[in-house]
Amino acid sequence: MNTTPSATDRAYEYTKDAILTRRYGGGDLVSEGDIAAGVGVSRTPVREALLRLQAEGLVRLFPKRGALIVPVSQQEIDDVIETRRLVEGFTTERAAGLAEAERVALVDALGSYLDVMRAHVATDKRAFVVADREFHRAIIRAAGNQVLIDLYETLRDRQLRMMEEGARTVERLRANIDEHAAIMDAIRDGDGPAAREAVRVHMDAAGAMLGARR
Repeated sequence: MNTTPSATDRAYEYTKDAILTRRYGGGDLVSEGDIAAGVGVSRTPVREALLRLQAEGLVRLFPKRGALIVPVSQQEIDDVIETRRLVEGFTTERAAGLAEAERVALVDALGSYLDVMRAHVATDKRAFVVADREFHRAIIRAAGNQVLIDLYETLRDRQLRMMEEGARTVERLRANIDEHAAIMDAIRDGDGPAAREAVRVHMDAAGAMLGARR
């Protein structure tokens, strides 16, 4: 079985990473030729990759000119936070209702991600963010809805490019750990309403960090 990424997939991953890490900033106009040169492919797979990214709302294509990197708007921030609140409130409450053995296994996994977050809170923000994402991903997967799993991945990608590096202060990250611990404790206790409320508190804090209106 051939698992080598196609030229289109490579162009897609290259461009998406550049957008999410803000190497391509909001409002930049990027040509197909620039991307093709960066990836080492022809323009045809780049064009196909850009169509995928346009469908995800990350770029807007202008024939013969290139791709405009769609700037982050306040409305997008508000929408992403609101949708995460709905998705994760539901899935976390469902996770709290799992059978005890399933909850124990989930809480063990969540605890391991919290340990990573604590270990890297002041030294490695990238490792912290990866563990943060895995924490939420584990809960959503435990809820067992593939559509919501896919939606979560899209939401986290979009949120990544909204985050200004300076917002991730050590103080804020430590508060983030406490919020995650509250979510984990509610799941451990099998307390659905408390789990949903812990998610609301966490999402409100995320919205405030991103500058979302309340």
